[in-house]
Amino acid sequence: MAEIIQRDGTWAFDGITVRITPGLHRTVPLFRQTYGEIAVPLEAVSGIVYEPERKRGRLRLRLREGCDPLLQATGGRLPDAADPYRLTVDIDRAGVAEYVAEEVRQALLLEQTPKEPARTYLLPGPPVPVSVRSSDGMVSFDGTQVRIDWSDTSDRVKRATGPRILAIGELVQVEWLPNTGYEDGFMRFVTRETVFSKLPPEKDPYALDLWGSSRRDLLTALVATAVTARLPHPSTRAIDDVERPRFAAATASAADHHDVLLRRLRELGELHRDGVLTDEEFAMTKAAVLRGF
Repeated sequence: MAEIIQRDGTWAFDGITVRITPGLHRTVPLFRQTYGEIAVPLEAVSGIVYEPERKRGRLRLRLREGCDPLLQATGGRLPDAADPYRLTVDIDRAGVAEYVAEEVRQALLLEQTPKEPARTYLLPGPPVPVSVRSSDGMVSFDGTQVRIDWSDTSDRVKRATGPRILAIGELVQVEWLPNTGYEDGFMRFVTRETVFSKLPPEKDPYALDLWGSSRRDLLTALVATAVTARLPHPSTRAIDDVERPRFAAATASAADHHDVLLRRLRELGELHRDGVLTDEEFAMTKAAVLRGF
């Protein structure tokens, strides 16, 4: 077995699986510690490289496109320190890192693992149920439905609509952008009805606006990954499911478009009449809905 143990974590390769265990040191990001151990089958690996630097090096594992729901959900936008497929290596352990990398490369060569994108997820993602408290509210996923409970600091429009519950069958995809600490992020649950609507995250009742602690908000990627792992794989979706926002004009019928628009405007009108939305908020939100269509 090829193994390297560092403060940042432990990587062990037995010829079949690369087992990645996060370190327990306080410098290891909360996201990696919460995500836990990851067992990467050799068929999911496309390559491995050791990158030496002056004081420390980095061991990086590259996965085949489409094999991991975490990479699918986050789109490669995880901060480097939170990336579980990156290991910081002390300079005196560079030789061990090179040995581990070479063992994995030799196994890839011998097994002739495929290079093309995977047509199914080869990693399971985080177990369910999973719950995360973010700056905008609590989001939970039990494997069958997503529930969002808004916080006291959420926008009035969201709080007025009450808890949002979405069955997995209603969802088309999850859009996720991290809160970097300098720029807000969001997690949006896209359904067939809301795929055309592009409200700002702070007012979208299908989205969490991530503006608080970037360390805590990063954990929303756990929910995004767990949901993504249970949605149809991108390779099996029809083009109007995967690229519907981009090709909406070509794939959606005018009747469906019109019905969804009317329903969204009716909901906004009711919130305005009930005094939940001010005149200014109603006008701004209505304009955003119309731009989305």
